Amino acid sequence: MKRYPMKYCLFILMMVLLPLSVSAQKDVRKNIRKGNRVYSEQKYSDAASFYENAVEANPSSKEANFNLGNTLYKQKEWDKSIEQFNHFISLEQENPLEAAAGWHNIGNALLQKKELQKSMEAYKMALRLNPQDDETRYNLAAVQKMIQDEEEQQDQGEGEEEQEKEQEQQQDQQPQQQDQQDQEQRAEQPDEPEQMSRDNARQLLQAIEQDEQQTQEKVQQMKAQEREQQAEDNKRKNKNW
Repeated sequence: MKRYPMKYCLFILMMVLLPLSVSAQKDVRKNIRKGNRVYSEQKYSDAASFYENAVEANPSSKEANFNLGNTLYKQKEWDKSIEQFNHFISLEQENPLEAAAGWHNIGNALLQKKELQKSMEAYKMALRLNPQDDETRYNLAAVQKMIQDEEEQQDQGEGEEEQEKEQEQQQDQQPQQQDQQDQEQRAEQPDEPEQMSRDNARQLLQAIEQDEQQTQEKVQQMKAQEREQQAEDNKRKNKNW
């Protein structure tokens, strides 16, 4: 059997694989062009299919991955869009401006999800890579203002809750204070007589009648003494006459 040198074998293998690689790259470019065309027509679902075919044929295609992320964003697939842009950023290690564009779009997707803090951090990452990007700077200022407004509303809400609690406490204390005032007023007033039983009432009535009788007797005695004294005085007057 004839033996071929190793270099010759590698050359044969490269010659066989090269047409396949060139063909695959052509398919990638073809799918990207088709995706771009229908994307411009706002046919985002069709565009996503073409970009996915391109990514499947060449997972390291930066253009296909970036465009797929944009298409998912247009379809409001925020989480999938963020995942796709993160993959694009992991591939883009040479051009910081392109990586900044990926971070900018991640910030937009997070803003759509109302994750303001994460969106702000994504815009900051984009500006670190591309400090001259005025659009990213504007978006960063906008989301920072949204965060500030949200914090102020939260503080205002907490302040209103505190006021409501204080009002509730004051309302709870008012009946207690009124009860205390009522108790103090009742303490100042004389105690009301307790309800008497029939026997006690009878005994009290008898005692009153007895006191009245004794009083009448004393009055009669005083009147008798006065009459006796008057008679004695008359006698004395007669004697003087």
